[in-house]
Amino acid sequence: MKKPFRVRIKQGPILCDGALGTLLDLYEYEELPHEIQNIRNPDIVERIHREYIEAGSEIIETNTFSANCFRLAQFHCQDRIREINLKGVEIARRIAGENVYVAGAVGPIGKLLEPVGKVKHQQARDAFKEQIELLLQGGVDLLMLETFVSIQELDEAIAAAKELTDIPIVAQKAFAEDGAILSGSFPVEIVEHIVEQGVDVVGANCTVGPQRMFSIIRSIHKEGIILSAQPAAGIPTLLDGRSIYHTTPEYLATYAKELVEAGVTLIGGCCGSTPAHIAAMAKAIRGLRVGTPDLKAKPRSVSIGEKPKVSVQLDDRSTFAKNIGKRFMTTVELDIPRGLDMRSVVEGARYLHQRGIDAIDITDGARARLRMSSIAISAMIQREVGIEAMTHLATRDRNLIGLQSEILGAHTFGLRNILCITGDPAAIGDYPHATSVFDVDAIGLIRAVKSMNEGRDLLGNSINHCTSFYIACAANPVADDMDKEMERLDKKVEAGVDVMFTQPVYEMKTLQRFLKCIEHLHTPVMLGILPLRGIKHAEFLHNEVPGMRIPDEIRERMRHAEHGPTVGIEIARTFLKEAKHVVAGAYMMPPFQKYHIVDELLEIIC
Repeated sequence: MKKPFRVRIKQGPILCDGALGTLLDLYEYEELPHEIQNIRNPDIVERIHREYIEAGSEIIETNTFSANCFRLAQFHCQDRIREINLKGVEIARRIAGENVYVAGAVGPIGKLLEPVGKVKHQQARDAFKEQIELLLQGGVDLLMLETFVSIQELDEAIAAAKELTDIPIVAQKAFAEDGAILSGSFPVEIVEHIVEQGVDVVGANCTVGPQRMFSIIRSIHKEGIILSAQPAAGIPTLLDGRSIYHTTPEYLATYAKELVEAGVTLIGGCCGSTPAHIAAMAKAIRGLRVGTPDLKAKPRSVSIGEKPKVSVQLDDRSTFAKNIGKRFMTTVELDIPRGLDMRSVVEGARYLHQRGIDAIDITDGARARLRMSSIAISAMIQREVGIEAMTHLATRDRNLIGLQSEILGAHTFGLRNILCITGDPAAIGDYPHATSVFDVDAIGLIRAVKSMNEGRDLLGNSINHCTSFYIACAANPVADDMDKEMERLDKKVEAGVDVMFTQPVYEMKTLQRFLKCIEHLHTPVMLGILPLRGIKHAEFLHNEVPGMRIPDEIRERMRHAEHGPTVGIEIARTFLKEAKHVVAGAYMMPPFQKYHIVDELLEIIC
């Protein structure tokens, strides 16, 4: 007969099981989500639990890690959340009997929370409550909150659990493989933060192998805190779409012994571990007492709210950033051709540089069309022409890792101005079957760039140096839903925007209405100017391009124009002459590489 978990955990090391998904894949039950096997093949889930118990596990986790409404919705299984969770507990309890503890496994929702993502904190908490209620109803002995990267999301999971129950809670965070955590963003203060939420055991699991896990445990150990560690079986390789792990049971067992001796009480395995690994670990820790690590070499820790020390370069801002607000600024969007030949872009940039334009705008696959990297073109233009670039960067094509890598690369190439956009969906472009990523939208990207300006990545890890980006965003004064547009602009400025670039505007009353709406944001505005070429051009923009509105009187004037381009330029000149006193600058978009149009607009600006 097992003792109450809180009594047992104080009596010495306790062994948890290993990976469930790894075993399901090995046994060729690879259908996702793995939790669906609770219903479709309960016998294989039962077999895995039994194998872990026979290997020596005192705790088995329910096959419910991803069984929350957000994760299940990705596989159109959200309507089976009750069935999946209850069945998962039923299988585990049947095999556990009276001697083994059943832990209700709860993982992240798989979505980013605000302010980085779109999911509200309360939505996350409600999702955790929904799942945890079912696990409690099934009769778990404890809750295992695991593999949380975001402390904020883990806080919501803990809060949800505490609102529902007083059974034991194990809370585990996942860390980066490179161990950068040890130099700044998570040692003992974050452990204390988690413990303060009322959990019984705190620790780490997944993503890192046993050696990295040992380093993490050394950095977070503190007297009076019960620690857990469930390392992955090393770093996997991908073979035919399946993750293959290479860490032997003997190697994992060696570190299991060292982890217990270093202060870990709850020990187990994560991704890649099997009953063979758990059996070796059981043998290695048999008879051990939970020890205390040698803390002499422990790295300096940093509190949650403290910014890591980074190298700061003095005033490495762009010339554009230094001059805006001091004089009327000008940028021109260049037309980016397909392929490798960028001579027209270089020639256009050189022409504009000679005319005193402050920066050229380089778009990032606008309309989801295949074009050369905006960062590559911007770096080339700055190097060959000497004019600064306002580099557009879209979130469509890159995940969070790729986006942040691009930001670092852009800074290394000398780029200092970034216009953050969400981007058009891939479905409307050259490759309609390509995947649109959208890990974050423009607001999340702005926050990432701002974080790097402060010396951190998006999750708060030090990047050792501060970047110096001037951060721009897009704004639409004629959006279909202006309330939504204003809400997003508020969030963009809050996230770190320095300047707004508007969609093309054609009349003063529209501009004045927009400026009135954003006056509380105290953010400079670069006014979008796109001279019309004729009535077909005007009708196309008005009717076929999302976010564009050409006033009726402007279209009517273009309809009766004898020479469309001349009238279009005159409309733009007249509007710009009136508007230049209320904006920080003009963002000009001459159509079809007609860069000479800029000369006529510059006469008004000067």
